[in-house]
Amino acid sequence: MKSLRSSTSAGVFAGKYAGNSSFRLIRPVTSSIVYLGAILGVLGLGQVHLSNVSAAGLGVTPAEQFKVPEGFEVELLHEVAADSEGSWVSLTVDPKGRLIACDQSGGLFRIDMTSGEAKVEKLEIDFVGAQGLLCAFGSLYANVNAREFPCGLWRLTDTNGDDQYDKKEHIIPLNGGSEHGPHALIVTPDGNRIIMVAGNNTNLPEDIAHSRVPKVWTEDHLLGRMPDARGHNANRMAPGGFICSLNPDGSEVELIATGFRNPYDIALNRQGELFTYDADMEWDVGTPWYRPTRINHVISGSEFGWRNGTGKWPAYYPDSFGSAVDIGPGSPTGIVFGYGAKFPKKYENALFISDWSYGNIHAVHLTEDGSSYSGTYETFATAAPLPVTDLVIHPDGALYFAIGGRGTQSGLYRIKYTGDLDAANAAEEVVAASDDAEQLRELRQSIEALHVDDADLSVSADEAVKLAIANLSHDDRAIRFAARVALEHRSPATWKNTVLNKANGEAKILGVVALARTGEKADQADAVKALESIDLESLSANEKIDFLRAAGLVAMRLGDFTEAQRDALIGKVKGQFPSGVDSLDRELAIMAIYLNAPESTAAVVAALQDSPSQESQIHYAMALRAAKEGWSMDLRRDYLAWFNEMATARGGMSFGGFLDNIKKVTVDGLSDADKQSLAEVLAKPKRTDEAPAGPPREFVKEWNVDDLVDLVSDENRRPSFENGKAMFAAATCYKCHRMGLQGGILGPDLTSAGGKFSPRDMLVSIIEPSKIISDQYGSTQFLTEDGEVITGRVINMRNKVLSVMTNMLDPSSLTEVDREGVIQTRESQVSMMPNGLLDTLNQEEIADLVAYLRAGGNAKHAIYTQPVAKR
Repeated sequence: MKSLRSSTSAGVFAGKYAGNSSFRLIRPVTSSIVYLGAILGVLGLGQVHLSNVSAAGLGVTPAEQFKVPEGFEVELLHEVAADSEGSWVSLTVDPKGRLIACDQSGGLFRIDMTSGEAKVEKLEIDFVGAQGLLCAFGSLYANVNAREFPCGLWRLTDTNGDDQYDKKEHIIPLNGGSEHGPHALIVTPDGNRIIMVAGNNTNLPEDIAHSRVPKVWTEDHLLGRMPDARGHNANRMAPGGFICSLNPDGSEVELIATGFRNPYDIALNRQGELFTYDADMEWDVGTPWYRPTRINHVISGSEFGWRNGTGKWPAYYPDSFGSAVDIGPGSPTGIVFGYGAKFPKKYENALFISDWSYGNIHAVHLTEDGSSYSGTYETFATAAPLPVTDLVIHPDGALYFAIGGRGTQSGLYRIKYTGDLDAANAAEEVVAASDDAEQLRELRQSIEALHVDDADLSVSADEAVKLAIANLSHDDRAIRFAARVALEHRSPATWKNTVLNKANGEAKILGVVALARTGEKADQADAVKALESIDLESLSANEKIDFLRAAGLVAMRLGDFTEAQRDALIGKVKGQFPSGVDSLDRELAIMAIYLNAPESTAAVVAALQDSPSQESQIHYAMALRAAKEGWSMDLRRDYLAWFNEMATARGGMSFGGFLDNIKKVTVDGLSDADKQSLAEVLAKPKRTDEAPAGPPREFVKEWNVDDLVDLVSDENRRPSFENGKAMFAAATCYKCHRMGLQGGILGPDLTSAGGKFSPRDMLVSIIEPSKIISDQYGSTQFLTEDGEVITGRVINMRNKVLSVMTNMLDPSSLTEVDREGVIQTRESQVSMMPNGLLDTLNQEEIADLVAYLRAGGNAKHAIYTQPVAKR
């Protein structure tokens, strides 16, 4: 793929986009290759040579550059002066309706909008480095995360009524200084306490009065983990980032949830349910342990599985609660529900989330999903650069937000709805709340009431155990999760025998998970016996994953398997791998290698070679580093040759280092004789700039939509699932797009594309990717004073430097752009998705690929299984 970075002349740039309303002129530039006509051509003026003119650079992002839904209007209220006001990272509204903002490296500022203009004053109190603000209980609470000021939660009060905070109390000391420190604060649903969130570099408060999370956290990796290849957070262990609540004076701290990476903010919906927006580790992109930024429904006692390096738990583990909505790459900052905004109901009920790095405000539309939630999202507001830090709904019905952070240019904005509100609401479909969902939430909450010590129960311990056990096999995952956590708060002696003798397989499995986490070494035999009694064939794929996780937890926490136990478990999993379900196959591979199951090494090497997904291949390679038995010289050679093939693969900043470290473990375990025999394959291949997907394919034709639309729409044609899946890989789709659990995350998830788009629409999107460009995946063009045009997505910023991703197939290769040297920006009219992806495929292969997309990668879809007449 060609890099989307170019050196287009300024004249071509300006002339090509003359009259484009999204074009942003900043100021002309001095250069021997740049002419005033190149700039003024936009204005229809003549060619005049420039001299002695310099770039003004990017100032605060102007309101007219934003893209927002129809009827909304963006206003720039205040351009923050970097030298005196800093760079703002948090907002709150005080009792008088004024905004209070904090500079990441400086003090507190109050903004009064009553006159129609922003009147900014610096508060007199000596205070530095807040990254979370809350006006409540007659005070201003501030969570400090700085190197030059004591970190943790502070309470500021005005003791003499002069409208200035003059007293400060350090009510919860915490460590800080990194950006993964203490963050946002909100009030609990009952209005009596404060909820606080902190990132994974924050130690738990010293005094925790209660913990809804059972205090039994550890790493829990059956084959071990490897730290980040670049050393990031290599020594940070569980429990990771956390959410807790506390009294207004800082007392009675209660731990609510753990296992986050770096959520910056939290929000409550109308039902009093808690949500956060957790961060990804962008250096992991392209690996199986990469987790996209995601909306988490934070239920009582929940664990979300962050561990450092390769150790992030999959969302499908029964002891990790997973996500409500996966968002994708980004840098989460402020979030807020739209309640109280004078917006159409669709947006008033949305959860607005900020993505600092990609410059987006998304609107997440959550829907009831049993006792929990799922949902979708859309880009609500975007511009470039737009490092959004925090947002609030003001009593005036508008959404206010700040940009800034890391010393970048800061500003304060307001979004209002200026359309016909009644007409917009009348046009919306009203979705009534579900009685079933409400009842399920009430059941879950009744079980969550058991997430306390026995002395604090409102029912007897026996009743608590009965309620928990009765719901271990509930159809609702959140209820099952709550039930297991409730058991873990009780002594295993009160429930072990009952749970391990349950007839229901899922209840028994989750009972074993609870016993493994809270029991003793003496419980190992009973736990394994319970697992041996389960008919694996009767379980669903997800239940089999739970079974494998339970067995792994028993081995890690209660003691390794005896030979007899090992043989029994090998018998259980024999013939299960490969199952065709990617998530299940990953766990089967781990367990088979751990058990030293016969032929397991050969089977996993075969899966490594056969999987079309880069992520799954890396998972198998990671598992194989721990394989001790079953190696032949040919298998060694095939395994090591895979690393050579991966030399052209691309991912995040740690991607290559992870692969090198996995290979090193294997090579270090070889004898000198084996190293000599494998010398040729052990030689490090030369890395190239391009990454071919498999063997080179010959050019067939530069296809257009009309060439193919009849064939791909032919309902009488019987497509090939296997060929469609192979073409998905051949066309390099997996590098950027996800299908099911496999593939990349830099482009849209294509799993549900078949339910949204016609065959013709799909062809248009593939063959003419620039025809319609989603706001979420659009890019920006920057014209620099050197006359160079750089096209890509801003993914990071610090001070005056923008980091721009110019090639989606090589996300770790970034171009640095000096804000001071930029004279023009505009929304790119060219998609970052390359052209010509189908040009090496023939008609039949393309037809199978489109069928595969329509089926969402599901071999059991009607397009493959039903008679033609019934489709």
